Amino acid sequence: MSRHDLQPKADQPHVVRATVGWDRPLQTFFAQVFFRTEDEPDEGEALIWLGTEPGEMLTPEAVIAVVAPHVEMPPDLAERLNAEMRQTTGMKDGRHQAAAKRSLFGSIH
Repeated sequence: MSRHDLQPKADQPHVVRATVGWDRPLQTFFAQVFFRTEDEPDEGEALIWLGTEPGEMLTPEAVIAVVAPHVEMPPDLAERLNAEMRQTTGMKDGRHQAAAKRSLFGSIH
């Protein structure tokens, strides 16, 4: 799994951070945006969280579009995410990952 923590834009004081990455076991990119809340003013709460289901977010551009309004975007982020996905091509689930997938989804695919 890859993970990139991104810094909020200056005009987004209610955003603590955002995270994007590639989840190989779920075969999806993911995006999270953490907003300040009364209960969590420093850590924030992930009020936007996509990419928790198998194959939900299939392209780096999809997750970048989710977080772009809120954070400073590195110009090469899509390229890095694509490279991280390609590095996992052909990798198989380990015994524990396969068991978790069967338990959660009824299948390892």
